[in-house]
Amino acid sequence: MTDWSFVAGYSLSGAMLIMMAIGIAFSAFMPALDRWNRRYFITFFSILLLYAVVLFVDMVIYTHPDMAAAQKAVIISEYLFFSVLTPMPMPFLLHCCGESKKGNVQLRAVMALWGVFCFMLVAAQFTDVIYYATPDYQYFRGPWFPLLMVPLAVIMILNIVSLIRRRKKLSKRVFTALLIYLLPTAVFIIMYMVVAIDALVSFWMFLCAMTMFGLVLMDNVEQYMRQQREIANQRAGIMVLQMRPHFIYNTMTGIYYLCDQNPSKAKQVTLDFTTYLRKNFAAIASDDTVPFRDELEHTRAYLAVEQAQFEDSLFVGFDTPHTLFRVPPLTLQPIVENAVKHGMKSSSDPIHISVITRQTDTGSEIIVEDDGPGFDPVDDNEPHIALNNIRQRLEMMCKGKLTITPREGGGTSVKVTIPASDR
Repeated sequence: MTDWSFVAGYSLSGAMLIMMAIGIAFSAFMPALDRWNRRYFITFFSILLLYAVVLFVDMVIYTHPDMAAAQKAVIISEYLFFSVLTPMPMPFLLHCCGESKKGNVQLRAVMALWGVFCFMLVAAQFTDVIYYATPDYQYFRGPWFPLLMVPLAVIMILNIVSLIRRRKKLSKRVFTALLIYLLPTAVFIIMYMVVAIDALVSFWMFLCAMTMFGLVLMDNVEQYMRQQREIANQRAGIMVLQMRPHFIYNTMTGIYYLCDQNPSKAKQVTLDFTTYLRKNFAAIASDDTVPFRDELEHTRAYLAVEQAQFEDSLFVGFDTPHTLFRVPPLTLQPIVENAVKHGMKSSSDPIHISVITRQTDTGSEIIVEDDGPGFDPVDDNEPHIALNNIRQRLEMMCKGKLTITPREGGGTSVKVTIPASDR
């Protein structure tokens, strides 16, 4: 080998080692991968890493003839690690399709073929008809070498046929990922039966493996994000369904007494309370953003009910000229409710709340301010959990932000920012 080929060989082996180490790290720490996929890809890349190590050792032995005694073990290891990678797509395919691996005919077939390959590899150590290496580390194929590759080629063909048959059960990205790994690898294995393209086959398998992992990872990330959005929506639904019992009890009790003392006010509070409940249950059914006007109506109805009970203690001002934008359901009302609950619970003084909206160069802003006792960032109680829930839904549903800061003069200021592109 020439000097440049040595450099290229070492560089290629080093790149493979780094790629596989990155693959293992991503598989181990990416939260988007479930437990089965994580274990599968850690195993998959570990085998590829061992294969890359053996290839690197092979290069070292080739350039150091004094280590030629290890060449036989290196050659066996190369073929063994290479062969293990051919049946591995089958269990992954069955897992993605939700099929049981126990007793599966295709899986049994590929494992049987791999067993045939291993038997032939062992047999090759006692004959020169498959391959052999000379004492000076010259590797030669025997006349029966193509037979050694036949089981692996058939395994890859079975993998491809099984993939095509199950394509409707897979997402487009997973189907493409497996096809990118299986089809070129099968072609190169068949070519390798008649042409000595060892380095090319190895590099292509590494490249296809990384491409497959990248596409599968992207698919899992999308599923993970979708699950997180569903979880956030479920949390919102739970938050709605778990409306404070004492709030409902106090409202109904207040309406009961108002029926005798002030019937017209009782009718108005009943109407406001009905609007509040209707908006809550409408939010459960919504899985998309809603017009801010709806959130504002919901909030006004809630505050009207609260003010009927605390008319001398709760004062609210609205400055909302800008309403032409969209927000996740249950954004404004829980923020205002948090201010009311936190303020009323912590102080006997009247609380003043202001709701402000404004249009900016970058989007829309909602500001809720109160002159209550202030926000304690280390207090992990129910109102804070509600605000964290809103923050998560804002980020996921419209790339919005929620920030909480002390209000000048005392109290708390909560700002919601909605980007212009999502208005």
